[in-house]
Amino acid sequence: MKKQFFTSALTLLITTLALGQQKVIQLYDGPAPGSESWNWTEAVSENNAWGTRLVYNVSIPTLTVYSPAPDKANGTAVVICPGGAFIALAIDKEGTNVAKRLVEKGVTCFVLKYRLNRSLTTDPTETKRDSIVRPLAIADGRSAILYVRRHAADFNIEPDRVGIMGFSAGGTVTAASLFNYSKENRPDFAAPIYPFFPSTMLGTVGNDAPPLFIVAASDDRLALHSVDLYSQWLTTKHDAELHMYAKGGHGFGMRVQNLPTDQWIDRFEEWLDVQGLLKGQRKR
Repeated sequence: MKKQFFTSALTLLITTLALGQQKVIQLYDGPAPGSESWNWTEAVSENNAWGTRLVYNVSIPTLTVYSPAPDKANGTAVVICPGGAFIALAIDKEGTNVAKRLVEKGVTCFVLKYRLNRSLTTDPTETKRDSIVRPLAIADGRSAILYVRRHAADFNIEPDRVGIMGFSAGGTVTAASLFNYSKENRPDFAAPIYPFFPSTMLGTVGNDAPPLFIVAASDDRLALHSVDLYSQWLTTKHDAELHMYAKGGHGFGMRVQNLPTDQWIDRFEEWLDVQGLLKGQRKR
């Protein structure tokens, strides 16, 4: 029993130290453009109406880096955008837990904390929802792709293997990066997961539009957003894969529901492999 306790305690200590060593990068050199006067402090909510750990009041966008072991690294990177209706970030089930899974496949992950509407209470789910902050969050997503690509050599990744994925509101940030991009902030692949992305936000698909992986559930009221995005890629003859599960609702992320949606991350890894993004080491 003592040996078992010691082993568990040691495992917990190692895990805690590993998490504590994750590098956090401020996305902009100075105040984030468009919110220079924001001075509130980022906080964490453990007890809220959504029943999951939330980060809220993000005024200084950051990237938290999760790097694979050197012998596993394959040169692919992905910016991960948790969701939360632009009032919070479901930082575990749609952020860190996704990163921990993908680093095992050799992918370098950057969990993005993008700007959110300000919460005046300790339960951010009570915050009024509006679209004012949405363009700022989208700008943070584009800037994150740009940052990772510009610093590819620092993280032992390939500048032409930088993608983005996001959930719900993070899916908005992800899908928006597929339109009106520049050479520097164009994602090399994208995975909007049950995104909020109404048809009014759809733009013109570029000739060099990146391959697309989409996941949603039919019993999610936002399901048609995913269908419309997928249809646009098919219509313009671009690479796309859609997984539309019968059940799962909205916001499942890495949460176990004992439904087929629990395996969506397996399908994503298979898709990455088909795209050639899980193979190869960085060229020297």
